Amino acid sequence: MFIIQTRNSISAKGLERLPSSLFTIEDDAEAPQGVLVRSANMLEDTLPESLLAIARAGAGTNNVPVERCTNAGVVVFNTPGANANAVKELVLGGLVLASRNVAGGIAWASTLAGQADAVPGLVEKGKSKFAGPELAGKTLGVVGLGAIGAKVANMATHLGMEVLGYDPFISVEAAWNLSRSVKHCINLADIITKSDYISLHLPVNKDTKGILNTETIAQLKPGARILNFARGELVDNPAMLAALKNGRVAAYVTDFPSDDLIGKPGVVCIPHLGASTPESEENCALMAAEQMKDYLLNGNITNSVNLPNISLPRTGGSRVCVVHQNTKGMLAGLTAVLNGAGLNIENLTNKSRGEVAYTMLDLADHPADAAVQEIQALEGVIRVRVV
Repeated sequence: MFIIQTRNSISAKGLERLPSSLFTIEDDAEAPQGVLVRSANMLEDTLPESLLAIARAGAGTNNVPVERCTNAGVVVFNTPGANANAVKELVLGGLVLASRNVAGGIAWASTLAGQADAVPGLVEKGKSKFAGPELAGKTLGVVGLGAIGAKVANMATHLGMEVLGYDPFISVEAAWNLSRSVKHCINLADIITKSDYISLHLPVNKDTKGILNTETIAQLKPGARILNFARGELVDNPAMLAALKNGRVAAYVTDFPSDDLIGKPGVVCIPHLGASTPESEENCALMAAEQMKDYLLNGNITNSVNLPNISLPRTGGSRVCVVHQNTKGMLAGLTAVLNGAGLNIENLTNKSRGEVAYTMLDLADHPADAAVQEIQALEGVIRVRVV
């Protein structure tokens, strides 16, 4: 029986994927094998020795201590693509908000309350302050062509926009799903200098943090409109505010409000609504639960952010799963221990991700505790378990 701790309210449809015959769901479990989380901050949490996996019901994992999890042999999953349609639809709204100053117009219209029969005339007189361009015929640059970025790019082609896409790490699956009308750029500068609108769809890391900064913003077309529904840290806020003031940027629509942005001219702050739909929350929970279940029961890894994705059909009576450092001779050491214990290896697979690797070995028989302890004692082994 596996104990799963939920750190947020998780969709019931997702929890249904964890049958009660195999899993116990506890909000305040002290020694869980798995954690299902949405937005709860786990960065300062102590990781219990029992913990094997954390599944984030969403794409970003900046609320999870990923590096500490890796060092402890804890797999961290996310759910890329599960909320893609929800974010795509909000980006559509963001494009309109960036063009037509709808938010400003609504705020102004609310000031006309109490003007009685004068309201229609006041509306006609004041509406020109909120006019803006149409989307059709304009150029949209999409930076990041993952599950969300590809959907945004394809959507924009149906709006009559010319779409440029940039992603040096685009996956084969994303490439297949991308409309032929989207023009692929080989460098960021092409997007920056040619786009009337730019939509960011990137993770935050050392290479992408502040990707829109004083230098890159200075290369924008005058009057460019920027949308950020990915992560607030992708944009240098002081540089953006300066660009709004001098006219280099006409509008900045962000799903990540901060104190320095709220209420500033040209900025539309949306309260992080990208994935806030019941459909998205359900899709994320379903994917997170399925990935958690497959790992705990079978050792397979899908959509991990810290360990390699790897899967092996079950063939043996038991399976040994080993998280270890990506060092030479590890496979030889593992097989030597099992062979020395008189165990027959029926199948195995091994895959690495940077400095860490993962090996699964299917055996005809269940290994004795002594063999498991001997594997754990091998230099470079982080964690071993038998499923």
